[in-house]
Amino acid sequence: MAEKLYFITGSQDLYGEKTLEEVAADSREIAAYLDQKLKDTVSIEWKPTVRNSEEILRVCREASADDACVGVITWMHTFSPAKMWIKGLQILSKPLMHLHTQANERLPYDTIDMDFMNLNQSAHGDREYGFIVSRLGIPHEVAVGFYRDEDVLSQLRRFAQVAKAIAYSKNLKVAMFGSNMREVAVTDGDRVESQIRYGWEVNYYGIGDLAARIDSISEKEVDEKIAEYRRIYDMPTKGLDAVREQARYEVGLSRFLTEGGFGAYTDTFQDLHGLKQLPGLATQRMMANGYGFGAEGDYKTAALGAVLGRMAEGRNGATGFMEDYTYDFADELVLGAHMLEVSPSFAASKPKIEVHQLGIGGKDAPARLVFDGVKGAGVAVCMTDMGDRFRLIAAEIELVEQPKPMPKLPVARIMWKIKPDLKTGAAAWLYAGGGHHTVVSTALSLEDIRLFAKLTKTELVEIDEATDLKTLHVQLKR
Repeated sequence: MAEKLYFITGSQDLYGEKTLEEVAADSREIAAYLDQKLKDTVSIEWKPTVRNSEEILRVCREASADDACVGVITWMHTFSPAKMWIKGLQILSKPLMHLHTQANERLPYDTIDMDFMNLNQSAHGDREYGFIVSRLGIPHEVAVGFYRDEDVLSQLRRFAQVAKAIAYSKNLKVAMFGSNMREVAVTDGDRVESQIRYGWEVNYYGIGDLAARIDSISEKEVDEKIAEYRRIYDMPTKGLDAVREQARYEVGLSRFLTEGGFGAYTDTFQDLHGLKQLPGLATQRMMANGYGFGAEGDYKTAALGAVLGRMAEGRNGATGFMEDYTYDFADELVLGAHMLEVSPSFAASKPKIEVHQLGIGGKDAPARLVFDGVKGAGVAVCMTDMGDRFRLIAAEIELVEQPKPMPKLPVARIMWKIKPDLKTGAAAWLYAGGGHHTVVSTALSLEDIRLFAKLTKTELVEIDEATDLKTLHVQLKR
């Protein structure tokens, strides 16, 4: 299903047919231009000019009912009395972008007259419209500038990507294989409220349900998966049985999640009945294929990973599950890793498959991909349940090269610096209640997370170069 944004232009009947024809022609031209420029992300569907409350209500109902429509762009070419918009905006259920632009970039100084003024008065009409959107308390984005400017196109593109992620979120299903890790607080949460606010359908499945599916995988399917591994990874000379076991897990997981329509899942090393190993290589591969994942039953991180992965589609960079594991205080570095589950999309070079004892969970030694991570700007994001609301914590980070090799650490890892510095950034994270599980992305920025938080009415704590702990304390007390 091709995803699209409706392009809706506001006016009124008072200007007469000639002016309304010019409004329609201009808005068609703008919509066609945007459609061409944004076609790799989303299509733009032009809608006839709305002139009264009935037409506005009709198109807002259409947008809300159209599964292919992920959001709406509105623009007031002329003045459009805002009371007409109330009923329509109240029932609109798709993300809203207010484009504050004009059909003309420059004023025709030699010829400008009142006819031109009446036709091209977005500076007037958009303020009337902006008031009512604000008065109604509707979360929305505003883009200001000539519609052909690259910065405006970039803002519209970001809105489209976030809107697509929100639409995906509303239909996301998460499978919890087992429950939350015993006695752990931050990974737990209100699954009912998650579904009310974000659309996430999070349900429990016994690990035996997955084990039965895994047991049905044929040796031929395992052989095909092993051949794939040999093409893209460095394979071990020992422990091939463990690798074959993970290949079986990958096929079984993929089949289970595909048949159930799931986009994310969790597991926990405390509940592996029927499995010989904790899924390691298998989960790393599933994340690289676009699935969200949360360890130890962390459904919020699993769902957030899937949503942010959807938001990052088409961009360069990696997005996936991560954990702040340990520090180098001297160099102000964070070592990000997990027991097994780091996506190979973060690999700086060809990953190696290795087999090592896990040291926790009491199962056989699992196969996993081992590699050093990429470098570059990124963002680390976590979602916490504060009891009466969800809170997103997002920190700007800079992924860096390992200062030295880690020959005895048999897991995939990345290293980063948190802004503005380790002491301030880590303290801010702790004060905000941020968890140890995150979604790290080198494809997304703080601006993307900010827009997602705005459009979903989610509290956001930002940690960046300007973070000041005194100011943060004031924010957290509100």
